[in-house]
Amino acid sequence: MTITRRSFLSASAAFAAAPILRATAAPLPREADIVVIGAGAAGIAAARRVMAANRKVVVVEAASQVGGRCITDTTTFDVPFDRGARWMHNPDTNPMIRLARSAGLDVSPAPSGQKMRIGRRNARAGETEEFLAALVRTNRAIDEAARGKLDTSCASVLPKDLGDWAGAAEFVLGASFAGKDLKELSAIDKARAQDRNAPIACRQGLGTLIARLGEQVPTVLSTPASRIAWSNRDVSVETPSGKIAARAAIVTVSTNVLTSGALKFAPDIPKRTLDAVSKLTLGSYDRIVLQLPGNPLGLARDDVLVEQSTSTRTALMYANIGGSSLCSIDVGGSFGRDLAEQGEKAMTTFAKEWITKLFGSEAAAAVQKTAVTRWNASPYVMGAMSAASPGGQLARRVLTEPIGNMFLAGEATHDTLWGTVDGAWDSGERAADAALRKIGALKAEPADVPTQSTKKRRAPRR
Repeated sequence: MTITRRSFLSASAAFAAAPILRATAAPLPREADIVVIGAGAAGIAAARRVMAANRKVVVVEAASQVGGRCITDTTTFDVPFDRGARWMHNPDTNPMIRLARSAGLDVSPAPSGQKMRIGRRNARAGETEEFLAALVRTNRAIDEAARGKLDTSCASVLPKDLGDWAGAAEFVLGASFAGKDLKELSAIDKARAQDRNAPIACRQGLGTLIARLGEQVPTVLSTPASRIAWSNRDVSVETPSGKIAARAAIVTVSTNVLTSGALKFAPDIPKRTLDAVSKLTLGSYDRIVLQLPGNPLGLARDDVLVEQSTSTRTALMYANIGGSSLCSIDVGGSFGRDLAEQGEKAMTTFAKEWITKLFGSEAAAAVQKTAVTRWNASPYVMGAMSAASPGGQLARRVLTEPIGNMFLAGEATHDTLWGTVDGAWDSGERAADAALRKIGALKAEPADVPTQSTKKRRAPRR
């Protein structure tokens, strides 16, 4: 039996409103209609879509928990903090926000704007305006370059007169935005990125939300897929616990995992796909979380702060998270990658030196417990978010092409919402629709309901 897109969306909405059950970490089944590799946002979204179509699905996850790059740490401190993705975006079109509320979680607008620190003082109003003007001019230059015939790096088109704001502008638009320095970032990819406007926070954590949305999904944890045999008729997924035969597969692993060779394919996936994956490698973005009781920095709840820096050897601070004593010092790009490679001690030392530079030694002395993330060293992720290298923006569309009865999903496959959990979720639903159509379980129908991937992206800055 097939169902139409319209009736399918109705079924999906009913599924979303159903009571949340406990996670179904199940024994490995031997067959399914569709098997999903990876239990991050894309994998959970895909599985829920398949379940709404009344087809048998199983999610195979290498890690010991659901979430992928959305993990909320609820044990290190007395309040939760997100080790990975922190925000949702675009509240008018993002279904995750509605789903969060349906699941009984608290969502609210995140802080807007950011503070600028110049040495040990806050920037004056005029200085902040100068910095914002530098960002606008830099974005305009990138947008103009993106309209050219050839893609180039963002760094190659930077205004030459940014002066004292050059380092901060490069950090905010490169390492902080995409996990890569501007010299490694495609101008077209940056310009096409949909605005991350109106960020939305989940008080219990974004990782908690993904785990909650996956509670009804049949998921087998601690079971890495090692090999996928595929054709135009079916697939077979091999794991240490046995094989799963399925009519189709949705693969949501990161681009770095795909290029690592940890997951084998028989036959090999097409060179066109591999070339596309190689142009969408993950950037580096990590957090150094400091417990600072008594608010020695004198910052407000959820303050976001950057500094006027002479280089990209800097950080972003998210202070007093949710009104707690936790402050996250975020590092990214090549500096963040090098720092993370040196280990937790080096990362914590940098964070203390950084706040000493901006707030004095008393602030660093107040630090109690600490925690760090090192996503590049995570064997089932190997980085942060995808960012296209110069000339690589079109690779995202290549990744949406079916490979026999296999379909790729994940934030890297989203043309405009790459690097976000919103894009990952949307890509999972898109891949599930394609897989369901492939096995004859979903009949396309005109006048589809718009999704985030069909929403008009922002106009270039003028």
